[in-house]
Amino acid sequence: MRHDQQRPLDHSHPQWRDWRWQMRHRIHSVDTLAQWIQLTDAERQAIEATQGIFRWNITPYYASLMDPEDPNCPIRRQVVPRLEELAPDLIDSLDPLEEVAHSPVKNLIHNYRDRVAFCVTSECAIYCRYCLRKRMVGDAAFMMRKAELEAAISYIAAHPEIRDVLLTGGDPLTLSEAHLAWILERLRAIPHVEIIRIGTRMPVKLPYRITPELCALLERFHPLWINTHFNHPKELTPDAAEAVDRLLRAGIPVGNQTVLLRGINDDIDTMKALCEGLVRIRVRPYYLYQAQLIGGTAHFRTPIETGMALMRALQGNTTGFAIPKYVLDTPYGKVPLDGTYVKGRSGDYVIVETPRGVLWAEPNPIPPGETLSFRLPEIPWPEGVATLPLATS
Repeated sequence: MRHDQQRPLDHSHPQWRDWRWQMRHRIHSVDTLAQWIQLTDAERQAIEATQGIFRWNITPYYASLMDPEDPNCPIRRQVVPRLEELAPDLIDSLDPLEEVAHSPVKNLIHNYRDRVAFCVTSECAIYCRYCLRKRMVGDAAFMMRKAELEAAISYIAAHPEIRDVLLTGGDPLTLSEAHLAWILERLRAIPHVEIIRIGTRMPVKLPYRITPELCALLERFHPLWINTHFNHPKELTPDAAEAVDRLLRAGIPVGNQTVLLRGINDDIDTMKALCEGLVRIRVRPYYLYQAQLIGGTAHFRTPIETGMALMRALQGNTTGFAIPKYVLDTPYGKVPLDGTYVKGRSGDYVIVETPRGVLWAEPNPIPPGETLSFRLPEIPWPEGVATLPLATS
């Protein structure tokens, strides 16, 4: 085995902190993964069985955070395929937010009047098993050619109501500095674009991408904000903190968007440690997302009451700005999951009113035998409520 193929668990490899080396050496085979963790038979079967469903990729850095002996390690569960992904689910959809329907041009999502999400790439450093955009991540068909990027930028320029552009994907920071600079320069040339945001998980999964050169580039395009995606306290490493510090010193505010995940962060001790750990490294907990109804992710989802109970437990027991806003994303916008918008439970559905005034029924059954510390009131099924079509099989 050549030196550059050796398992670098102790971070001693001379190129360990080179983000391009990390990308080139991503783990995507059973044999390579077996060098990092003691694979169970179920994990081996899942990797084989899910090959045609959703790709998997893990950076060596992120692999080094996994417990090699515990298949329920919260880091391992986020990225290693599991057989539960093949179990029957409530819905078949890979696009429950109807992003494609809100895309006037390729990869540009215009669901809010004054802002757009611009998926500038379909590539990520790792593929999270619960990913909102499983339909596109890692798929070459969703990569953006220059003419397609031009079309999206032209659409933004032609719509003066758009004041806020979120660069997302995939992960925009998989792009080179030159590619990023071209996109940012074009957007900054549009007078009505006031804010540019970047959604990236690089500080979590590959913090070495946050180089001084990248920060110097981003600093040229203020006001620019970054939201990242820590899900568990084990991800709050010194390397991650160093990456965040570089961004902050470049004048870039950093927020965090956590997804509520069953068995990973759905207990108060873990969530409190995560939120307080984020504040210690000067990252503002921004959103806690209810896990989306992406087909094959039922094992990650919790009852909405679980998240509401977590919010109640955090309130008054930690710093106020360490408490994120718990939200449900719907085709009609994000809904705060609190007493203002949540109307109650109707059987297997939670009824909410979206900020646009549409009643939405979120399929969210309580698993049989599960005991909840907090229960929503049961209400009749409302007239005119919108919901997702359930799976037919």
